[in-house]
Amino acid sequence: VQLVESGGGLVQPGGSLRLSCAASGFNFGSSAMSWARQAPGKGLEWVSRIYQSGIKWYADSVQGRFSISRDNAKNMVYLQMNSLKPEDTAVYYCTISDARPASKGTQVTVSS
Repeated sequence: VQLVESGGGLVQPGGSLRLSCAASGFNFGSSAMSWARQAPGKGLEWVSRIYQSGIKWYADSVQGRFSISRDNAKNMVYLQMNSLKPEDTAVYYCTISDARPASKGTQVTVSS
């Protein structure tokens, strides 16, 4: 199993970023995929999940600002993040379903 996140960076409050996750080594199309994040000194927070059916779930903290999507033909999952806030600063991880992160993640920093 390999999950490789990309797309993080430094952005001003109110800005946008699109995170990508390239997946390999498992049956991607049959798996729910999630994004989770961990801010410095804080625990892991589940941000969003997209099920095999296409049903999506969002944490209250990102509802209406973030959008998850997947491309089963490319084994990719995405997280479009809009109206970013300083409290969104964290390392973002792509995971299979509710498995704990085992990948490197991508750093998102929201700061002016």
